[in-house]
This record gives sequence, C-alpha cells and structure tokens, in this order.
Amino acid sequence: MSRLFRAPRAFGWVALLGMAGVLLAGCDEVSTGGYGNAPAPPTNLEVWYYAEAVNLRWELHSQWDGEAFRVYGKRTTDADWFLVAEVSNCRGGVCSYTDVNIAPGRSYEYYVAAVDSRSGSETASDFAIEVHVPHPTPPPVPNAPDAIPLDGAIFLAWGTDSRDADDFAFYRVYIEGGDGSVFLLGETDSEGFLDLLVENGNTYGYFVTAVDDLGHESEGSVLAEGTPRPDYHGEFLFAWEDQPASSGFRFQESEEVNPVLPGDDPERHFRLEIDSDGWWLVPGPGVEVHAEAFATTALRCGPAADFDCTDLRMAPSGNYHTGDLGLVPGHSYVLRVPAGSANWRYGVIRVSHVGFAQDGAIALFDWAFQLQPGNPALSTIPAAVRR
Repeated sequence: MSRLFRAPRAFGWVALLGMAGVLLAGCDEVSTGGYGNAPAPPTNLEVWYYAEAVNLRWELHSQWDGEAFRVYGKRTTDADWFLVAEVSNCRGGVCSYTDVNIAPGRSYEYYVAAVDSRSGSETASDFAIEVHVPHPTPPPVPNAPDAIPLDGAIFLAWGTDSRDADDFAFYRVYIEGGDGSVFLLGETDSEGFLDLLVENGNTYGYFVTAVDDLGHESEGSVLAEGTPRPDYHGEFLFAWEDQPASSGFRFQESEEVNPVLPGDDPERHFRLEIDSDGWWLVPGPGVEVHAEAFATTALRCGPAADFDCTDLRMAPSGNYHTGDLGLVPGHSYVLRVPAGSANWRYGVIRVSHVGFAQDGAIALFDWAFQLQPGNPALSTIPAAVRR
C-alpha cells in the first residue's frame, strides 16, 4: 500500500554528489502561497511500480512557464532526499520519468519539484508518494507453442499453464530473425496469436512469454517454427472416365494458377479415376503417394478448430509408391513430387466428399503444398528448445 505525506513546499538546494544521486543537504523557504517569484508546482503526481522500475507521472500547472522539473527520491529507511533526475521533455501537458535504479524488497518515496532556471528556486508537489518494490516473480513459462502454417499466415497456439499464477495478466509473442535478433510481435490475453506478416515458403521461429500484473515477464517458451504455404479448400475433380479434361491436379505455389489440369497432362501430380470398386487417386509421372490413408477431421487444425480436431502434421519419411490409392472421405493423403537434386516436395489432400454430379463422378477435397524442398512439415515443424 502507498501512503501520502506533505513534501517541502519550496526551497533552494545545496548538493553533494553521492552513489544514489545528489543528496539534498539544506532547504530554504522561498514562497508561501501564491508562488511569488517561485515556479508553479507540478500537479497530480502519480508513482507506481511496474516491470522492475518505478514510474512517475505528473501534469503541468496552469501557471507553468516552461520550467524544468527535478525528481527527488529516497528509501523509506533514509533520512535524506536525493536528486534522482531532471526532466524537461514534457508532452501534451504531461511529464514522466522512469527510475530503474531500485532494489527489490525495498520501499521508496518520491516527489517532484518545478525549478526556476534563473533563481534556482523550487516548488515541490503537494505530496510525496511511497511505493514498494517487490521481488520479481514472473508467471510460469508458457507451454511450448504450436506453429500452424496457413496460406500467407501462421497461427500460434499453446496451453494454459501460465494461467495457474494468480497474478497472470497476458502473453508476449516474439519472432526470431535469421541473425538471432528478437522482435516483439505483439501481446495477447488468449492462448493464440495470428501472424499475418509472413511470406509463403519462408520458415519463421516464435516463442512466447507470460507477464503478470506487475509487469514481471517469464523466460521464453520452447521455440516453434512454421513455414506458411499455399492452402486451398473446396477443390473438386471429375473422374477421368467422365470428364477427362477436368480430372487432373497439380499442386501450385500461387492461388493465381488453376491447379486443375487435363487428366493426361504430363505435368499433373495425380488424377481422379473411378471404377466399380470406388474412387481412386492415381499418381502422375514421377509422383509417389504414401501407402496409408490418415483419418483426419480437418486438413489443418487452426483458429476456432474443435477441441478434438485431428490433422496430419508431418509427411511420413517412407512407404511411398506409385500405385493407385482408394479415396475415402474423412482421410488425408500425402504425395511427394520430384524437386530436383534427389529431393522431394510434399503435398497433402484431405477428401471431404465423393459422389456424383450431373456431369459425372467427382471428389471434393482440401489441399496444402510445402514450398521448401525436403521440408516434410504439412501443418507444423517440431519445436526446438529456445533456452
């Protein structure tokens, strides 16, 4: 709790240099009401602790005439006041100062005085204010975030462990540059953050900290990396047997390019076929499909996903072949396409429906394509420890 008490109204000063600043050694009354030749005092002084610093804020008096201000402080156990700083850069009728030369577990007192540069006379604020500096105890480090790549965006999601702290306030989200530099992206009071300032095909690393209501910040979480890539929904193909010109598909790097091709186009990555046994994914020249169909509830579990959402995060490392694979709604299928230098690019489709339209058999699906050769991440890259 803070307490208020009346500070010296106006005085001259004699100074001695000390470790904590300038020790006020003597005071002389120069004005007793009406201010006389003394400057008008600062008004509405506020002092508070936040983020391992003491912050002061005050307003300019209506009779302020351009004078500078002196900030005085002391530990509550000390008898003498020290000159902490001189402030002249006020804006919009408000002045401020932040004192970082404080020790945890101690209480301090502060007041502010306006000073006449010609005479040296000062007029103090009506009150000095006491503030306690606690020992900094930040919230628990946030859970390892999950970086979910989208098309031109990355969604970060993490658990609620930091909320176990009674004084938890919010999270800060940081991004790491390629040179090891760190930038604050933003703050959020929920366990999620959407970064819209990314480019498809580049990998980005993120970590999260938790902050309490006194500004104490935790260590960074485990680093999470993600690579945004084109991601499209609601695509459909006709079966080769019914509409051959609209039965082929090629993963694309840009939404400006139509991914639907003729089923005999040599550039296709696969085409849709149908027979009495069902619908079939038939790989194109040089393309391989993983032998297993993965049961999923969505192509990608991102923002606003159901709690039991299931997606396919990583392309398997082996068990690919060039044979046909039956398509079943509610399942995801992984393909790998040649990327040169004995490397692969990975794509995934998730079939939502198969059936018949007025022009023939069709399959509806969502898809995503990883632009980085050799990168098997379909929804996220495994996290790496930051610290």
